[in-house]
Amino acid sequence: MAYVLGVDVGTTRTTAAVCRLDGARDAEIALVVPSLLQLTDAGTFSVGNVDQAGWTASGFARRIGDAVPFSLGPEWCSAEELTALLIMWVIGEVVTREGEQPRHVAVTHPAGWGPYRRGQLYTALRQVGVHDVTLVSEPLAAAENHAVRSRVVAGADLAVFSLGSHAFSASVVKRTQNRTFELVNHVEGVDHHAGADFDDLLAALVRGRLGKDGFVSAAESEAAKRAFGGGKVVINGVEVTRDEFVEEIRPSIDHLVCTFVRAVGAVQPDAVLLVGGACRMPVVGDALSATVDCRVLAEAAPEHSVAKGAAVAARLVLVGPEAEPEPIETSVLVHTREASLRFPVGEIARTDDEEFTAPPPRPPVDVSPLELPPRRVKRVKSVLKPAGRRSSSRSDDDEDGR
Repeated sequence: MAYVLGVDVGTTRTTAAVCRLDGARDAEIALVVPSLLQLTDAGTFSVGNVDQAGWTASGFARRIGDAVPFSLGPEWCSAEELTALLIMWVIGEVVTREGEQPRHVAVTHPAGWGPYRRGQLYTALRQVGVHDVTLVSEPLAAAENHAVRSRVVAGADLAVFSLGSHAFSASVVKRTQNRTFELVNHVEGVDHHAGADFDDLLAALVRGRLGKDGFVSAAESEAAKRAFGGGKVVINGVEVTRDEFVEEIRPSIDHLVCTFVRAVGAVQPDAVLLVGGACRMPVVGDALSATVDCRVLAEAAPEHSVAKGAAVAARLVLVGPEAEPEPIETSVLVHTREASLRFPVGEIARTDDEEFTAPPPRPPVDVSPLELPPRRVKRVKSVLKPAGRRSSSRSDDDEDGR
């Protein structure tokens, strides 16, 4: 069945979603893999696995635009080269599963990227054989994913609160007359705590009770943070309640919410979309619900929202905006303990003159890639061959996710 593909390369995990061209507009998750690329001494590469015999790179997607390359043994690779190779591998895995190439690919990027960074990634993708590609900013992708499930009228504003393992951002997007979205405002968090920092705070809380010889691994603290749904966790024999953990991270959450409020400014959004794996923590939604006067919404897996929205955006590039369907009744996770603050998904009334005034469709994102000088990616690609897999660039053919 013909499909399009959305790829979200996060700092911790890379997520791919597919959207069928002759089916529902909703997207489904196809692949989730750690954002790790390893070069072996044999000249092959693997994704998502760490072997002591190789050289590993991570966190490269957010460093596109940085002139300092990554050192992988005998090779020096730029951030955009590594990102393009990871996306090439992901496409190959999805093609193996689906049995055919995607009709179009949409790749997400931070909203703060300008033409230079987008041009670097676009050129690197073309050099590894990924040509039919559109670059979509993360908050626009999140909004497209939301619009599949809930009717959003022209002129409506949506706020996007994005909190992953290593990054925080706050954005405001507006629904345009042709049923696409445009970015109104965006703020990147610089000195804000994110999911990995919350793991460290939990580990520090446990070590303080174990004494100077106490040790808590990052994996243990991350797993414990995910298990707080039961009200308490036990780490190395130390019991920590959810309320104790919330008290520990409360100043960081308040800092995030204050920055979000400044980013929204005078705009009165219709809803706040929670994006990123760290938004699974109820304290995030609780703090926002107590601050904003609108719905606070998240999917059951908010770390997948951006990738699914990218797939929806890729579908729009090919088929254009469609007539607004009836809103889908879906279970929406609203983080709050106050029943009076729960906002179900419902229908937003439309005026009669909105029914048939949609202009001709256009792609949701206009990308103007820079024509950069040829780079070394072809040589690197020839060295980095997938181990035990078909190369995905042949011409014949969780929690904190961000």
